[in-house]
Amino acid sequence: MYLRNCWYVAGWSRDYERSLKPQKLLGENVVFYRQADGTPVALEDACPHRKLPLSMGQLEGDTVVCGYHGLTFDGTGRCTDSPTQRGMTPRRAVVKSYPVADRYGLLWIWMGDPEQADRDEIFEIENYDNPAWGCTDGGVLSMECNYLWVVDNLLDPSHVAWVHVTSFAGAGTDDQPLTMDKTDRGVIVARWISGAEPSPYYKDLVRFEGACDRLQHYEMCFPAIALNKSIYTPVGTGGPGSEPVEKTYINISYNFMTPIDENTTQYIWFQHRNTDPHDAAISKKMNDGAIMAFHEDKVVLEAVHKGMAEMKTPNIDMGLDLGAKTFRMLLNRRIEAEQDQIAAAE
Repeated sequence: MYLRNCWYVAGWSRDYERSLKPQKLLGENVVFYRQADGTPVALEDACPHRKLPLSMGQLEGDTVVCGYHGLTFDGTGRCTDSPTQRGMTPRRAVVKSYPVADRYGLLWIWMGDPEQADRDEIFEIENYDNPAWGCTDGGVLSMECNYLWVVDNLLDPSHVAWVHVTSFAGAGTDDQPLTMDKTDRGVIVARWISGAEPSPYYKDLVRFEGACDRLQHYEMCFPAIALNKSIYTPVGTGGPGSEPVEKTYINISYNFMTPIDENTTQYIWFQHRNTDPHDAAISKKMNDGAIMAFHEDKVVLEAVHKGMAEMKTPNIDMGLDLGAKTFRMLLNRRIEAEQDQIAAAE
């Protein structure tokens, strides 16, 4: 069960060209391509005749030709040609199409009711066009685990003390108290750590010497988009309600989880910082560090997925799981409401 009436990230816009690209998303097989003018298209990857994947056919102009009997479909999923019986195209020769949009260098897809797709609801990335902010190239990673295990991980600031010892860990990440707040778009788990040294990942990035006040802001938004904000500011200038000062360093990690199926997740990310907008060396260093850390998460989460699926004794929850459990509860409520809406319409 997934939340479908919302925007998911299908992939990086740069990876979709004038060719057929098959993907599985939310358990559905989809084929992507771009029309001659660059407009992205997403169709069900199955010809309605014998369900041969359309991705095994060919792109002719702005249409897809099935590789079995030549049924041809346009970007809306309408059959425009049936070579074996021209003039008698079956009325049911229609392919499901999905709303898609390019934004922030990402290709977004709406997997639910097309009539409800509103591009104004695509997740906003603040300061994306701000020339004073630097951005990493980001990456994409396939994780052999359910997407909710990745969601749990990105609502858990404490795991860095053990999983990311050489990158995101640091004093206070193992035992300082956490706060949890519900928002209209999800959940925030956060804490300020005062008077500690910067973590290894940020030590050479901050613009001041010595100890700092540090914010770990872990926010999860529906359906599964994480905004993890790290703030480093000179001692005495941080804390709840504080405003950035001249030397305050802000880095936001944007993380987009799209379920491939119940056992696999596509994980896309990039970092966005309030310094060094044109420093390619810093961007590469940050990106390399993030890739290393996310592969550390991959090893752990794939083992968690397997362990939970094969458990012989009951698992337990701890206090640090409050944010993840709350987000799952809120997400389930939305999914149930969506299913009730679908049932009422049938």
